[in-house]
Amino acid sequence: MESTQQLAERWLAEDQDPATRAQIEDLVRRGDNAKLEELLRTPIEFGTAGLRARMEAGYSRLNQLTVISASQGLAAYAEREVADARERGVVVGHDHRHNSATFARLTARAFLDRGFRVHFFPGLVPTPAVPFAVKRLHAACGVMITASHNPKDDNGYKVYWENGAQIKPPLDEGIAASIAEHRVPRSWSVDSVDADARVADVTAPMLDAYFEAARRLALDEEQNRAAKLRYVYTPMHGVGAPFAARVLAAFGLPAFVPVPQQIEPDPDFPTVAFPNPEERGALDMAKAVADAEEIGLVVANDPDADRFAAAEKQADGSWLAFTGDQLGALFAGVVLDMARRDGVPDAKLAMVNSTVSSRMLGVMAAAEGFHYVDTLTGFKWMANELADLQQRGYTVGLGYEEAIGYMIHDHVLDKDGITALAVFVQMAAALHSQGRRVGDYLEDLYAKYGYFVSANAYFVCPDPQKTERIFSRIRFGPAADSQDDDGVERIEFARSHIGDVLRYPRTVGGSPVSYIRDLTVGFEMRDIDQSPRALTLAKGQCWPTLLVSGSSHMITIETRNGARLTMRTSGTEPKLKYYLEVQDSNNDRAAAARVADTMTRAVADELVQAAKNGL
Repeated sequence: MESTQQLAERWLAEDQDPATRAQIEDLVRRGDNAKLEELLRTPIEFGTAGLRARMEAGYSRLNQLTVISASQGLAAYAEREVADARERGVVVGHDHRHNSATFARLTARAFLDRGFRVHFFPGLVPTPAVPFAVKRLHAACGVMITASHNPKDDNGYKVYWENGAQIKPPLDEGIAASIAEHRVPRSWSVDSVDADARVADVTAPMLDAYFEAARRLALDEEQNRAAKLRYVYTPMHGVGAPFAARVLAAFGLPAFVPVPQQIEPDPDFPTVAFPNPEERGALDMAKAVADAEEIGLVVANDPDADRFAAAEKQADGSWLAFTGDQLGALFAGVVLDMARRDGVPDAKLAMVNSTVSSRMLGVMAAAEGFHYVDTLTGFKWMANELADLQQRGYTVGLGYEEAIGYMIHDHVLDKDGITALAVFVQMAAALHSQGRRVGDYLEDLYAKYGYFVSANAYFVCPDPQKTERIFSRIRFGPAADSQDDDGVERIEFARSHIGDVLRYPRTVGGSPVSYIRDLTVGFEMRDIDQSPRALTLAKGQCWPTLLVSGSSHMITIETRNGARLTMRTSGTEPKLKYYLEVQDSNNDRAAAARVADTMTRAVADELVQAAKNGL
């Protein structure tokens, strides 16, 4: 194994960026081996989201050297795996973050060195522009330089495959292996990238095509032009404003009232602690502008404009910030109406959401007859599912996740906050002309499909061993040598082909457990409370339909009181996350709230044992 000194020497031999070289040189001079180990020992991991990390020196961070290495490996892998890859080329775009423009050109340089054509966005673009261009141009792959709504010191390298969707396993493993094989930079200069004959500036044709395709979602342009709706918009110091203005104009909708302090791109995000419109307080400045202008609606994009958020003033003057799932239900209702307008048979309309998102979409599908699928968490899963459904003749209607990501534009197989903005404002304008609010339409949906309330949260658990013990206890019961006889009644499932015995709780919050899915060890069963107390499972019996992975924990439990709970570990933070939703088919808000409160306490007290574990 290389010593710390050898790691530093290797870095300095490879790095040609004066800024990051100076960081490592300073640490060597000060003898700060702990920081050198942190930066250099473990290479940044390429995953299904590509790369995302803090921008500083070192193999574990995002910088010019690691971007070049990633691009060299991706180019080599695409050339090997995609037919005619070099001629079809790569799409490259970037946002406004520090170093994004340089990282994009270094990416282009690596592909040029491999003989690829490069379809380039030299200026700022929203993230949806890249997957749109990959699909429209039939490119071999695409790269968007962005860290979305991460803090200002982060940046990212987001990869799309030839179908226009984010990469999913096993592509990530193949690309990671290729990066390791092509790690040492071949070329560093970006001076000639924009002038290279193999580089095409695709900004004008691709954006023209994108907005023309989005315009198909305009229901009634004449009605839109007559709309009197006023609303406030913020791009959160990101790239969204000019693209939001253009899509709204394409729909014939009235222009937004901007938040002046947040309308221009600013990579330092000076007015928000965390540039994510989903975070508490992030929309406060927009609401203040709305209050001053006597406006009752606020809409927002995150910095790279792939996510969308909205809030509406209520009759009592308070603001209702729509949850990601509420927006998902609203979009589903609108998309269903648009599909029927276009003559799409209900059975050929497809909508998907992630498994931690609301079950309301599934209930709507059962009632209306459209095709519904839930997938693993992340747009890579939803987008690839919808891409497959497109190949099978389905019309892509909607894909969404509860973290305010919406895919409505069937030419963009990823989150698209720009199109979502236009569709939402169009809906709000039509309701406004009837003297109604968006919240009134949400109430219509609850009356028709039942009430759904979410209570999502997390526990901070920096001790991985403690996290393991918590999930092991849920899955197997207290350890045999443990004094923790918690008195929880359990149902046993002996797996004859493995030899272990799963012992899940029979009740949670006093309500019988009816369904369990464990994507860590591989188990799924419905109507558990109607099963015998002990059951021996043969190989393959009760195996989940979704991908099983032992690299992280994820357990879903449903109870007979209408609750659905998913608990999982975070892949990027020391958090134990849970997603709790309660459904009341009779639209009884008080009853749903009581169940949600009971189940929230049960998660903390019965499953996580938060007090005992100091969480």
